[in-house]
Amino acid sequence: MVKKIAIIIERTEVARGGAERSMFEVAQALSALGLQVDLLAAKGAADHGNVRVLCQAVPGKRVRLSVFGRVLRRYLAQTDYDVVHSVLPFDFADLYQPRGGTYAEFILRNAATYARSTVRLCKRATAFLNYRRARLLRAERRLCRSAEGPLIAALSQYVVRQLREHYGTDPRRIVLTPNGVRTDRCVDPEMAARLRTQILSELGVRQDDRPALFLFVAQDFRRKGLDPLIHALHRVGVVPTERRACLVVVGADRSAGYRRLAERLGVEKRIVFLGPVKEVQNVLSISDVGVLPTFCDAASRSILEALAAGKPVITTRFNGAADHFADGRHGLVIDSPEDLEGLASALRHFSVTANVERAAQAIREDKLTEEISIQRVARDLVGVYNSILERKAR
Repeated sequence: MVKKIAIIIERTEVARGGAERSMFEVAQALSALGLQVDLLAAKGAADHGNVRVLCQAVPGKRVRLSVFGRVLRRYLAQTDYDVVHSVLPFDFADLYQPRGGTYAEFILRNAATYARSTVRLCKRATAFLNYRRARLLRAERRLCRSAEGPLIAALSQYVVRQLREHYGTDPRRIVLTPNGVRTDRCVDPEMAARLRTQILSELGVRQDDRPALFLFVAQDFRRKGLDPLIHALHRVGVVPTERRACLVVVGADRSAGYRRLAERLGVEKRIVFLGPVKEVQNVLSISDVGVLPTFCDAASRSILEALAAGKPVITTRFNGAADHFADGRHGLVIDSPEDLEGLASALRHFSVTANVERAAQAIREDKLTEEISIQRVARDLVGVYNSILERKAR
C-alpha cells in the first residue's frame, strides 16, 4: 500500500487559486487518509510543514524547466517516495497530471479568445516565441507521445480528448481522475449579508426587486469569457425577463476594459466588479447561478464550487467541469463562448425563479456534492497510486 507521496508543483502561491490551491487541497485530503505527502515546489514560501521549496536561491520569479528538473532529480535521488506525482511534464515522475489541460490545447484556445481573425492567426503563429511555454509544450509532447512513461491523469473527458487529438497518447497510459473541490467551507452570514448589501447598492436596486445574480469567478477574464458574457447580458436586456439579470464579477484581473465595454453596451448598471474575494462561498451563498463561458478549462474550480453550493451553472463544452452535471437538469452547457445568443438564452432561462429552483433541487436530489468533493478525488488518487506501485513491482 502506498504511504509516501511527492507532488511536484511550480509555485506555492495558494492565493492564486487554480492549480496551486487545488494541489494543496489534494495534499490535505491525502494526508487525512493517512498518507505522508510532500509538496516539492520551485518557488514560493515554505509556510506549511509538508512544503519543500527547492529553487529559492535561483534568481527570478520563475525557474527554467530544465533547472527545476535537475534539482528535482538530485532531491529525489536522496529521498524515498513510493510515488512521484507531477503537475509539470517531467518524464521521471510516476504520474503526470496536466491540471490546466494540455499546453497544445491552451495555445489553440487562447488564440480563439481574440475576436479578430488576423490577431488569432498571429497569436497561433507566435506562440512559440514564448520560450517557457514552448519548452513546456515540447516536454509534454515528448512525454505524452512516448510509448512508455508515466501514467497521465486527466481531470476530465475534455482532457482525455486533448491527449488523444494532439499527441496520439496511448489510451492505456491515460487514467481519468475527475477534478474536485472542498465542499465543507462554511458561509459567514454577516459577511454574506454585507456583500449582498454592497452588490444591491452598486446595482441601484432594492432587496424586494430580487435581481437574478449570475456569479462569474476567474483570474483570467479574457480566457474565461467575460467579454462574450457582457455581450450576452446586453442581448438579454432586449427581451423582458421575470427577474432582472445582473452579473457579479469576482477576480483580481484588470477590469477597466470590461467596464468600458459594459458602458458602451449600456449594461454598466447591471454589473458589479467586486475584485478579489478571499472566501468565495460567501458570494456564492447570495448568488443564484454560477456562470463561466470559458474558452478552455480542464475542469474549472468556480463551476464545481457553485455546484457544491447547490447553485445551477452555465458553462461551455470547453470546460471539463461539465462532466459533473447533466445539461438541462443541473445547468446548461453552451457549445461555444462565441455563441452569444445561446449564452443569452441561458441567462434568460435562469432569470426565471422556477428554473433556478428546479435545477437547485435536482442538484440536491442527485447528491452532486459527494461526487465533487476533494475526498473523492483523494480516494481516486490512492487507487491510482496503488496501481503504480503494483506496476513497479512487476
